[in-house]
Amino acid sequence: MSGYLPWLVQYCSVSQATLQTDRIRLMPLGDEHLEFEVELDSDPEVMRYLTGDGRTRAQVEKAHGLRLATAQPVAGLGFWVGFVEDEFVGWWLLQPAGWGEEALVPGQAELGYRLLRRHWGRGLATEGARELVRHAFQDLNMERVFALTMTVNERSQATMSSAGLHYVRTFYEDDDDREGSELGAVEYAVTRDQWETTQAHTEVATPSA
Repeated sequence: MSGYLPWLVQYCSVSQATLQTDRIRLMPLGDEHLEFEVELDSDPEVMRYLTGDGRTRAQVEKAHGLRLATAQPVAGLGFWVGFVEDEFVGWWLLQPAGWGEEALVPGQAELGYRLLRRHWGRGLATEGARELVRHAFQDLNMERVFALTMTVNERSQATMSSAGLHYVRTFYEDDDDREGSELGAVEYAVTRDQWETTQAHTEVATPSA
């Protein structure tokens, strides 16, 4: 398989922590997870608001290399694959802000997630997203986490909101020809101050026994 350097896999495994929620074990992405990515990205419904159609194996292999590389520029960030009772359910992402552009934005990370269709509606996307938001602020000292999706992707917006992110803006891209692109895309975000305030209120509302 081409499109990535083997040392990136070692970098990912060293810099990223394995995370755990009530149901999900989140492990740093590695080569051993490629077949899971192929299954996920080949589903046209999963990719509906992303590429508009399922990806070929060659396309997934190329994407796999790029996903491994997201762990390179900022220690602790990258892709995680999620397992519930040893069953793969999807992946989650904390990507350096500005990745693939001219310069990175310090202290910010972009949240992402993608689940197998059979695991939709179980609250897993939100559960994993909340853990990555916590990890970004509590463990990695990030200042802001944001996420992007198409305006028509109401399911993804609901996940962002449930994970503690708030609507910021609607924007449009001239070269976007995907279904629903005429309605634009949206950005949701949360700052560390906002997250810490919410956590403090939650702890007050739920005193320990």
